Amino acid sequence: QALCDELEAEGITLITHVRHNMKAKELSLWDKLMLRRRFLIETVMDQLKNISQIEHSRHRSQLGFLLEIVAGLIAYTFQPKKPSLNLRDCDIAIFKRS
Repeated sequence: QALCDELEAEGITLITHVRHNMKAKELSLWDKLMLRRRFLIETVMDQLKNISQIEHSRHRSQLGFLLEIVAGLIAYTFQPKKPSLNLRDCDIAIFKRS
């Protein structure tokens, strides 16, 4: 709860599943949709870290950091089979409304 409050003060919303010892919070429709697809999002992030080798490696400059990120994203685009969210037009309309 303390972490959630700190992030809220920074303007960051932490979205998690409600557990039995937590108070239920009202989530927007877009947040519910993304929470259902959390596994897929985590899979993509894991692939970026492991396959494209995007990890913290003690960058000596900001330019070096950005070059590593861009190189990893380019390597990811060359993967033959990438997971996707399969967002429909109605899902995108929900995002634009919220």
